[in-house]
Amino acid sequence: MSSAAPVSAPSRPQAILDSADRTPLWEYVRASGLRSVVMGASKDPNAKVTVLLVSRTSGLPVLAVKAPTTDRAAEAVEAEATILVELAESGLGGIGETIPRVVDIVDLDGRAAVVLTAVQGTPMSTLYLRRRHTASPDRAAADFGAVERWLAAFQAGSAAAPEPVDMGSAAVSRLRVRFDGEDGLDGDLERLAETCARLGQYEVPRTVVHGDLWFGNLLVANGKVSGVVDWEAAATSGEPVRDIVRFALMYALYLDCRTHSGRRVARHPGLTAGAWGAGVEYALAGSGRFPDLFRRFVGDGLARLGVARSCWRDAALAGIAEVAALTDDDEFARRHLELFRRVSRTSGAREGAR
Repeated sequence: MSSAAPVSAPSRPQAILDSADRTPLWEYVRASGLRSVVMGASKDPNAKVTVLLVSRTSGLPVLAVKAPTTDRAAEAVEAEATILVELAESGLGGIGETIPRVVDIVDLDGRAAVVLTAVQGTPMSTLYLRRRHTASPDRAAADFGAVERWLAAFQAGSAAAPEPVDMGSAAVSRLRVRFDGEDGLDGDLERLAETCARLGQYEVPRTVVHGDLWFGNLLVANGKVSGVVDWEAAATSGEPVRDIVRFALMYALYLDCRTHSGRRVARHPGLTAGAWGAGVEYALAGSGRFPDLFRRFVGDGLARLGVARSCWRDAALAGIAEVAALTDDDEFARRHLELFRRVSRTSGAREGAR
């Protein structure tokens, strides 16, 4: 490809993926004339390094390079590049401006690294972790509202023929393999199957699905979602309920992250920090403004797709099981399985008492 990094996406992104002419990453960075900031390095099995290329005049990121450090990470980077090319060529209207575009493919130690346009905005994770942010009902509601508006436009822009809601087929088989021999697994899978059967009575449009829509992958500006990153788990045609519940669950999961164990979480009556998953249990079974916000967000999202609002709990339960099944982190998976076990048993007892 070209020796200097362009600042806008080319008109034929597929040609980039097909090209075997790959400039070494650091040569590409030097030729770009932009400043570089290396971030996101880790030791995970799918570890990637992110390099932001920043304008010397505005100080804003222009490009972002995702570079794999392992073979497993290389597969993830390739998957993300492929899905982003497909999205760019499918045409999503104005909502497409919030999605990075593939600019180039470069080389790092024999592995392909993808160069993307940098979407602008403040990471929602930065806002979330500010003192008292999630303690403010108005700020939390603003976060949920921004995501709801983005999801509504994104899903409407990619909607195809409807099919029955499917939140379980991939999760059940993966859980059976991942936790083979686990005490209580048969009961977990039975409750998950019942949950998914109730959801499966409804049909929703197939849409593009991000697959990991949590606040760490969202950027915001002026009260709107201005950018969505990390598309390696995306699908061009999938189950849209997944994105709705993933955002809500992950937002709830970390509500107690800035509170010492054993203490009550400010402005969230009934929520005490310490037990892993307490924020999700609070969202599902607690009372107050945040549980109401959580349920309304999921219920309204379901209703927009054609599912009864009353199915919000089933959708959330299926979403917890999906994380247990599909996340790369084994410990994170196990904790979600245990969380699903607790809350699904509680939900089952509640249903039986009616």
